[in-house]
Amino acid sequence: MQNELRTPYEKGNQNQTTTWAECIAWYEDLAARYPAVLSFGVVGTSDAGVPIHAGVVSADGVFDRARIKREGRPVFFNNNGIHPGEPEGVDACMALVRDFCTDPARLAALGKTVFLFVPMYNVDGSLNRADTSRVNQDGPEQFGFRGNSRHLDLNRDFVKCDTLTARVFNELFTAWDPDVMVDTHTSNGADYPYTMTLIHTQADKLGGGLGAFLRDTMLPKMFSDMAARGWPTCPYVNPVKDCPDHGIAEFLETPRFSTGYAALHHTIGFMPETHMLKPFADRYQSMRALVDTALEFTVQNAQQIQALRRAAKEEGKTRREWPVHWAMDEAKPSTFRFKGYAAKYSPSVIGNYTRLSYDRNESWERDIAYFNSFPADVTVKAPRAYVIPQAWREVIERLQWNGVQMTRLDADQTMDVEYYQINSVNSRAHAYEGHMFHDEVELERRSGKVALRKGDYVVSLDQDQARYAVEMLEPQGHDSFFRWGFFNSVLEKKEAYSDYVFEDHALELLRDEPELKAKFEKWKEANPEQLSDQGKVLDFIFANCRRYHEPEWSRYPVFMLA
Repeated sequence: MQNELRTPYEKGNQNQTTTWAECIAWYEDLAARYPAVLSFGVVGTSDAGVPIHAGVVSADGVFDRARIKREGRPVFFNNNGIHPGEPEGVDACMALVRDFCTDPARLAALGKTVFLFVPMYNVDGSLNRADTSRVNQDGPEQFGFRGNSRHLDLNRDFVKCDTLTARVFNELFTAWDPDVMVDTHTSNGADYPYTMTLIHTQADKLGGGLGAFLRDTMLPKMFSDMAARGWPTCPYVNPVKDCPDHGIAEFLETPRFSTGYAALHHTIGFMPETHMLKPFADRYQSMRALVDTALEFTVQNAQQIQALRRAAKEEGKTRREWPVHWAMDEAKPSTFRFKGYAAKYSPSVIGNYTRLSYDRNESWERDIAYFNSFPADVTVKAPRAYVIPQAWREVIERLQWNGVQMTRLDADQTMDVEYYQINSVNSRAHAYEGHMFHDEVELERRSGKVALRKGDYVVSLDQDQARYAVEMLEPQGHDSFFRWGFFNSVLEKKEAYSDYVFEDHALELLRDEPELKAKFEKWKEANPEQLSDQGKVLDFIFANCRRYHEPEWSRYPVFMLA
């Protein structure tokens, strides 16, 4: 190998990772040397004004995305550096791309498959370089920081898109529509012998033939191949209690995460998590093996994967019952043959509690409970189409970034619609990734007439992007736009009253509105302790009377056409 083509990792002591500047300069040089193999360039700009790059490797020198899509070529996507303190994927990808360029047999093995990659996604965090942020991690010597320039975790930002970086990703992903994605990470958590653990798109949530294929065919083959490469792999170690002895659960990766976002596009996603306590060199080698394994399987099974993805998209065009929320079935665990270390409990020397530790001199291997069944626990009757008033431009933009097809009303009109009335919302008491996330919502489905304006958007579900539209627009979806607070203003009643005036008027309302009076009597029976509180009494009457009803208050402003 030419010395100048070695990566910064290969030139070092196997405990160093490349810097952003080194990484980009190295790829630019490689692309200049091998223009028929590698296309590399800027695809956007981060929130801190740093360029974001992507590259494409093609065995026959075809890089034009339109042609690649027109010819139906498989696309494998490798995303790296979303958490720059977990950088082994960054270095492994560099070596893999170099080998494509310099090894004709390795390149030819791609066939028609296109290798799309982002060398370093969180470019802002990669520049915030130190050796202190990964508290429990063994190397490398210096690394970047998890948060971006807005102190946001990009692996929570895929649907809310608070960052310019996430917008770049949404548009890149949608434009290329990859068949398989690998997003590289390092894990925190329990101690165990495995260097590599794997999060995958949860098969029940992926659904249909694609989910079954992932669970029954792709995962067993990948686990087998990783063992053959010398890197036995287990599912991501997500203990149901304090250590793996009691069982592990699959990670339900909702759309805020990369693999959950990929599922909205019917893409099979993997999030390999190397173990933090293993040497960086081992983490690097196992990550290289994992990406190779996933890529090899994709190349060999591309036609079947693509057919299953097409079938899922077609099925979505006519689907009327949509699962939008999933939950673990605790009653039906399977098993996984797991290798572990003995969990030991001892008194802490810094506090009055018992602490957990693992004894690496006492290993074990046995079947443990593996909770990998996640049936849908919320299913909605989807409409023929949604209507979104143009005022909600932040939502409309995100739909557009994800390729959702929309038409616009050509005139003002009043339409018969169904809509959700929001009865209650339970939100987190503290900020989560820049939002007060709505953990729970209670809804009532109603029907009525609404006045819509010329230019409002109609989203038909007769399209490939139906799943993205449904899970983002249905309020009960795990990471819907509503849960992230995009519609919070409708939760506020805009007008109020003066109690000394409204006290007398309330009597008139109770006299003139029989439905209000009946509701009030039931409320009094259920809440006798609140009758001594003038505010509680008058608030109830004001909120429930017909005379001062605000139609927009607590009405979810995305309407449904049956």
